[in-house]
Amino acid sequence: MEPSMPAVPPPPVPQKLREMLEDYPEHIERLKEALDEYAKKIFHLMPFDGAIWALEGRLEAFYSEAHAELQAAEASGDVAAIELAKAKRTLMSRACSKYAWLGQDDGFRDYFEGSRKACE
Repeated sequence: MEPSMPAVPPPPVPQKLREMLEDYPEHIERLKEALDEYAKKIFHLMPFDGAIWALEGRLEAFYSEAHAELQAAEASGDVAAIELAKAKRTLMSRACSKYAWLGQDDGFRDYFEGSRKACE
């Protein structure tokens, strides 16, 4: 019987992403879920990169969803809905760029730095 690996707590959703998506709490929750899933099968060779990839995958899904919402709004002809959908798609596009949120974090990188030091 193999010894079980200790459970690794999931990394936090980066602060800047939480700020960017503050009007979309369900999106923040979905990012948290992505990180929770990632922690269950963490990429031990490059854990920081793996977590970024998990977030990027979810953020790309957000962009695709926002684009579909914009198309639906345009099809409806509702000017107010179109403007809201455009703003959401623009926000999701910005969120997809890790350069918009990665370097401005309060604990995401620190989480991995702490994990690395704990393993030394």
